[in-house]
Amino acid sequence: MTSQLVQSVDWLTIAPPVLTAAVALAVLVADLFLPPERKQVLGWTAIGGLTAALALLVPLRADDRSTFCLTPDTRVTACSYTADHFTLVVQLLVLGGALLTALLSLDETRKRLPAGEYWFLLLSSAAGAALLPASRDLATLVVALEVASLPAFALVGLKRGDRMSGEAALKFFLSSVTATAVTLLGASFVYATTGTLHLTEIAQRLDGVPGQFQTLAEAGVALTLVGFAFKTAAVPFHFWVPDTYVGAPLPVAAYLSVVGKAVGLTGLILVTVVAFPSYADVWGPALAVLAALTMTAGNVAALRQSPTRAWSAVRLLAWSSVAQAGYLLVPIAAAAYSGNDQVGATVAYALMYAVVNLGAFAVVALVARVRPRNRIEDYRGLCAASPAAALALAFFLLNLAGLPPGIIGLFAKVTVFSAAVDAGLGWLAVVMALNVVIALYYYLRWTALLFRTPEEAPGEASGGAPEGTPEGSVALRRPSTPITLAIALTAAAGAVLSGYPQVALRFAATTLF
Repeated sequence: MTSQLVQSVDWLTIAPPVLTAAVALAVLVADLFLPPERKQVLGWTAIGGLTAALALLVPLRADDRSTFCLTPDTRVTACSYTADHFTLVVQLLVLGGALLTALLSLDETRKRLPAGEYWFLLLSSAAGAALLPASRDLATLVVALEVASLPAFALVGLKRGDRMSGEAALKFFLSSVTATAVTLLGASFVYATTGTLHLTEIAQRLDGVPGQFQTLAEAGVALTLVGFAFKTAAVPFHFWVPDTYVGAPLPVAAYLSVVGKAVGLTGLILVTVVAFPSYADVWGPALAVLAALTMTAGNVAALRQSPTRAWSAVRLLAWSSVAQAGYLLVPIAAAAYSGNDQVGATVAYALMYAVVNLGAFAVVALVARVRPRNRIEDYRGLCAASPAAALALAFFLLNLAGLPPGIIGLFAKVTVFSAAVDAGLGWLAVVMALNVVIALYYYLRWTALLFRTPEEAPGEASGGAPEGTPEGSVALRRPSTPITLAIALTAAAGAVLSGYPQVALRFAATTLF
């Protein structure tokens, strides 16, 4: 029995999340000794740590590696941490998203947010998010989920003295804690019926659950999925999204829209495809219905956003992210009917979504410097004041809509659509097609506004317009280097993926378990 407590440890395999966590602690300690005028060093330290963590993924791509495995003499080969292709791609998405968020955050921590706390919380959340795709037992999975989530609550409420920020953090916290409690209850039911926490072992033992425990096992499967559905912002667990995004600092909203969603999707994939394949008849139809409801509710709510309403630009992106979650759920539901191969479509789509959505938030953060109420109407005539920013935002929105020149957005949607058709979910493919048409309206409406003739705008911007700026257009201040770099990186990544969509689509074929 004691031999089962002895586990192997491969330090290179666990290096990316461990390094991220170590840099988080280093930043927290350094914050105690740095004077206020040198706090920006913490931000660049965080960026350096995330870059190094990304670099550590390179030596792991050669083959699959596992650690924290039970010793061979126990006759069990289950491991708690596995770095396979799926893990590495999701860690690339998570750490890359955190790096771009860090670039967007440098100006915020210089002016409005406490630097030490912010960078510690961001890196801690990124470490948990990087741990989650490698988790192969329920205990590690839940711990990783909470390590990714708990710092996010504090990040949302970090704008001290801001009532909206405090309310958003409280709503996010209470609903998330409830979902976590339900997930833990479900995990305990699964453990009670199988006697193990390792996902592969659960998959084997669920096939032989005695009849008297069948209902308990089904309840455990259903409850375990609830927490991850919440993180994905699937309907009806989506109600926290718009208020949280509006109340949070813009870089945090961008982080939640990409990394937070990746955490939920990854958890869903692991518990459904790896742990609960024998209950596909339970979670398959449930996820298909959730996908249809989520994409429809998100698109209809985004369609109803008034261009003149305060923070309507952020609200539209929030509801758009809910709709995109619906698309991302389609291949997971399809895996219940036609095998694990469909899951790769979710990963490919998530990569596209992460790049263009972070880019859109970067431009929104740029405009928010002079139009803090961030209405869609504030973007009228943006092309006249800043052609580069307008073209970048138009490119990101067209990618989200799935229109050229955003070829990668089109290919990603076709891949998801094909997954539904191949699985025999024709009705879900029809619902998706209708929702794509609905989304075209609000994406194209915002895009067209960028190139319209400027009108007399409310005197909301601070300072006068730069010389040569057309009257009524968005008079942007000179963008800081970090924001410019974030926009340039996301635009370049989107252009490369649009020119060579096979780069992302190849992940769909190589991220199988």
